[in-house]
Amino acid sequence: MAQYHKDSQLRLDRRGKILIATCEEDSPQLDLLAQRAKLNGVEAEFLDAQALKELEPEARSATGKALWVPSTAVGSPAEVMKTLVGEVKSMGVELRCNALLAQAKPERKMVTFKNGETVGYGHAINASGLHADRLAHLFGVGRRYTLLPFKGIYWKLDPDSGIRIHHLIYPVPDLRVPFLGVHTTTTTDGSTYFGPTAVPAFGRENYNGLRGVSIGEAGRISLLLLRQYVSGRDGFRRLAVQEGRRYFKSWFADAAQAVVPRLRPEHLQPTEKVGIRAQMLDKQTGRLVTDFLVERGESSTHILNAISPAWTSAFPFARYICDHFIERTN
Repeated sequence: MAQYHKDSQLRLDRRGKILIATCEEDSPQLDLLAQRAKLNGVEAEFLDAQALKELEPEARSATGKALWVPSTAVGSPAEVMKTLVGEVKSMGVELRCNALLAQAKPERKMVTFKNGETVGYGHAINASGLHADRLAHLFGVGRRYTLLPFKGIYWKLDPDSGIRIHHLIYPVPDLRVPFLGVHTTTTTDGSTYFGPTAVPAFGRENYNGLRGVSIGEAGRISLLLLRQYVSGRDGFRRLAVQEGRRYFKSWFADAAQAVVPRLRPEHLQPTEKVGIRAQMLDKQTGRLVTDFLVERGESSTHILNAISPAWTSAFPFARYICDHFIERTN
């Protein structure tokens, strides 16, 4: 992804990432992440309290130890997508936006859109994110999985707060659940955000308020959430209480203060920046899927769970899909 930014002359800020422990119990997790970095050839080094203070004065680690990843960079997904669209159009690829799929006939390699149009295919790739499970089911694939969406809410750091953050600051994540915790993100325009939350979304497109919510979908999601809460698998009950509080600004600020102690609720400004995680639930095991999930169909491939770092790894992941799931015909 960094190379693509360079080749396409898109702005890329190499800010680096700092992972910190928010409590004493996080220390083993920090060690584990360092081991994983080494195994995967990612440059990472430990910082003591003094080195952390010199590198990022606003950050704090409960153990006095942090992990520094200098190669982490920030780009613009919107600019990458815009550039990609221009490239594929120049190759003669036809793009149809808002083309809603109504039916699939894998045995005939045909799909029908809601406007009645029928299109044939050689190999269908389903990478539809929040609708990936629904589309896969049309192909008779992945029926053991269903979407359990989570909303990531952000707050913007007030430029007049007096707080200056130079790098990305992350808490050590709870590796039992597929969420990264409230961290800082500084975009290519220099704005700094805190987030995201992992609160329930009650619709596939429920970005704001009740928009994108239907009674049927909200009921389905609520029932799944209730079952997960009752079972308490993988710390879900603790996660639900923790994240539910972060709907409220004061509780959200508490989470942000764990990585930037000087932050106060008045330093946070509302923003329209929000995302919905296309999180899959395995109905057979009752567990959240915590890794990438790809299912094969008849002349089709279905990407059901593309979790963080989905955008960062988009190009090598696409290559992996092409090399391992799609038969070459020439």
